Amino acid sequence: MLIRPRRNRAGHAVRALVRETQLSAHDFILPLFVQEGEDSHTPITSMPGQARLGIKRLVAKAEEAAALGVQGVALFPALDESKKDARATESTNADGLLQRAVRALKAALPEMLVITDVALDPYSSDGHDGLVVGDQIVNDETLPILAGMAVSQAQAGADMVAPSDMMDGRVQALRTALDEAGFENVGIISYCTKYASSFYGPFREALDSAPRAGDKKTYQMDPANVRECEREVRLDEAEGADMLMVKPGLPYLDIVRLVRGLTPLPVAAYHVSGEYAMLHAAAERGWLDYDACLLESLLALKRAGADVIFTYGAIDAASLLKRA
Repeated sequence: MLIRPRRNRAGHAVRALVRETQLSAHDFILPLFVQEGEDSHTPITSMPGQARLGIKRLVAKAEEAAALGVQGVALFPALDESKKDARATESTNADGLLQRAVRALKAALPEMLVITDVALDPYSSDGHDGLVVGDQIVNDETLPILAGMAVSQAQAGADMVAPSDMMDGRVQALRTALDEAGFENVGIISYCTKYASSFYGPFREALDSAPRAGDKKTYQMDPANVRECEREVRLDEAEGADMLMVKPGLPYLDIVRLVRGLTPLPVAAYHVSGEYAMLHAAAERGWLDYDACLLESLLALKRAGADVIFTYGAIDAASLLKRA
């Protein structure tokens, strides 16, 4: 035979030489859940190794990640029900949980990229990402609330805000509000193609943010649709997004690849709670190797075109890569 592809797989050195995709700790963003109580720690049963953390422990976890080369964290606040209302008013409290967490992180780790979530659901008594009026999640009335939330997060020191709500026009609303408030250098990571997925279950347990009624199918995308994402990409580019997110990750590798081909902007993929939980559940039963499958999963996301990967396994993966 003149052509033997196996020659390029014959040993470690040649495999490393021709490897097309390289995974690095610098690719990862670590999502973190913050709760009241400076030193508190509440394990999330459906996400082994993850917990709601008080601000002191949150900072320590971010420092652990930074020491391994992880350069960013994404924050999600777990609020007491007494802080929630229909208009998510706690979201703009300058002394609120999230704002205090951002200030603490920036004080301890000024070079760490701090990303904050923009959506009503952690603060809403209705559990929806938008304002509920009657039995409708109303779009235009939600935008000023989201804009105020983003400005408050920027005032606390957030480097980037990440609207995950999927309301129409929210990127433009945030960009305008941030610029008018003097935060033109605060970036926007848009959850551009966020699907109405069943893989979010553990996350909703973590924040107790499931809808109190109905579902999110009128604003999150239909998992059956592909072409629809091009429209979302074009809109978010035009409205001023700095980075575009695909969520979930592994079940939507075709979408990651498509978005990568549609835009010059950086593309992020979210390795979501359900994907992370499945790896742990299978590993606990001895059905697969968690470490190897985590790295393979993240490699697949990068190979598909993700420049940035949000993953609960960021510290695990960065530790494995450092030892490799």
